[in-house]
Amino acid sequence: MTDLQNSVEINGVKNKIQRYLEKPIARSILPVVGLVVVLVMFTMLTGGKIISPLNVTLLLDEVYVLMIASIGVFFIMTMGCLDFSQGSILGIASIVFSYLSGFNILLAIVGAIIAGAIIGAINGFFHVKRKIPSFIVTICTMFLFRGLIAYLTTNSPVYAVSDILNYNTVTVKLISTGVILLIAFLIFHFTKLGIYLKAIGAGEIGSRFAGVDVDKIKWLMYIVAGMITGFAAFINVIEVGSVTASGGSMFETEILIALVLGGLPITGGVMARFSNIITGVLTYKVLSAGLNMIGLTTQTQQLIEGIIFLLVVALFSDRKSLHIIK
Repeated sequence: MTDLQNSVEINGVKNKIQRYLEKPIARSILPVVGLVVVLVMFTMLTGGKIISPLNVTLLLDEVYVLMIASIGVFFIMTMGCLDFSQGSILGIASIVFSYLSGFNILLAIVGAIIAGAIIGAINGFFHVKRKIPSFIVTICTMFLFRGLIAYLTTNSPVYAVSDILNYNTVTVKLISTGVILLIAFLIFHFTKLGIYLKAIGAGEIGSRFAGVDVDKIKWLMYIVAGMITGFAAFINVIEVGSVTASGGSMFETEILIALVLGGLPITGGVMARFSNIITGVLTYKVLSAGLNMIGLTTQTQQLIEGIIFLLVVALFSDRKSLHIIK
């Protein structure tokens, strides 16, 4: 009888926790609490080094590209779709930018954006028109363009024009990131497109009956995501000056982990919050920097990040909607 009572009590606690996590306020607050906890923990473990001016500057340098590229994937995941090709898009767009930087910096930026848009259009075509699940399509394009990156950088890295590093200033990177975030925020919260994205994620069939052109919006969002990552290639190249065969490698994984750490359900829908981007990227970068500063090996860091990622997915996943990942 005691075991039965204990089992009932445990199930009751689990249900209460699950109901709490499903509340909008919990999904908004918990990621911020997680960021604060991670920051405080590593501040103590590193003796305050992680918040020193130098390390904060270095940390922000790693945030810009991830923050920008995460915006496009956020839109896609809000619809209940996935995109694993962002690393390859970043690599290809960075190569295009580097090639064109010798002619004109604005031409190089436009070229990188167009390159990203083309790959995004390919993803959208096969997902929307050929009805192939998004994660399968984007995994295929990830490998396809990863091979192209390796081919283009076989003999040597692709170098941008020599003075490209002159653009590597806090002002340029901060303004670029801020403008993209502001535009995306306004679109997500104050246009019909933002409403449609959440509606598609909550129920694609219902959205179609409501008159939403689901296929058009999906295709558009994959193109937009590619364009945003194409612009992120500009920030990526001005920081390093060249592109190697590993350019953008595992970048899509960083984006996915960051967004999930920010509280974004992998099924998207009405539970998506724009703050998921900012909170998630900062949490991921603070976590990575902190693990590195306390002297853990790369393998151990990946193990810990994987465990944390799994726990967060378990907490924030909408189990009732897992079957609608598209």
